[in-house]
Amino acid sequence: MRNTIKIILHTFFIALLLFSCKGDKDKYHSVLERIEAESKDYHGDSISSEPYISEIKSIEITEGEHTFLIPERKSQIKSYSCSECHTASLKELEDGRSGKKAHWDINLNHANEITMNCATCHNGNDMDNLKSLTDTPIDFNYSYQACSQCHSKQFNDWKGGAHGKRIASWAPPRLSNTCVNCHNPHDPHFETRYPDRFNTEYENERK
Repeated sequence: MRNTIKIILHTFFIALLLFSCKGDKDKYHSVLERIEAESKDYHGDSISSEPYISEIKSIEITEGEHTFLIPERKSQIKSYSCSECHTASLKELEDGRSGKKAHWDINLNHANEITMNCATCHNGNDMDNLKSLTDTPIDFNYSYQACSQCHSKQFNDWKGGAHGKRIASWAPPRLSNTCVNCHNPHDPHFETRYPDRFNTEYENERK
């Protein structure tokens, strides 16, 4: 009698399993369709990067379909605002008659001098702003807009999250470094470095 009950229950569960699988098969025509249908009410999980980035001064930007945070820039520039010194002509500053040190110690190593000079990005008529190639003012907080004019491939990768570095966490909200947080705008290339090597002696010392 007990064996008969076990057989009946076993048969029932198999039938139920087959019915459930058939039902799913009839309901969805593909795996992607099932994922889309069953995730339509999903609004993300409870993980957030906010506890880790709350102390970082940031601003929100939207580029295309992407909205994310970037570090606020102007408060980090030691010589800002530029108009505090750029009240005299550049010639006067260059000659040293004002008694103020200008930027003649900066070596521009970004492109050749035919392609680029200081005035390519810096706005001579408004030193507290950068400028585009069409002389449109660009706020220092949005300096990536100046970079994107020539580095469009890197810019598209950056705004999508494939280029650059996220800060603190991969969980939303996204906070990403901008171009100048990683690259020196006057000398943007990285020096060649040897890759790290596994230190076998150190491992032996630990044993």
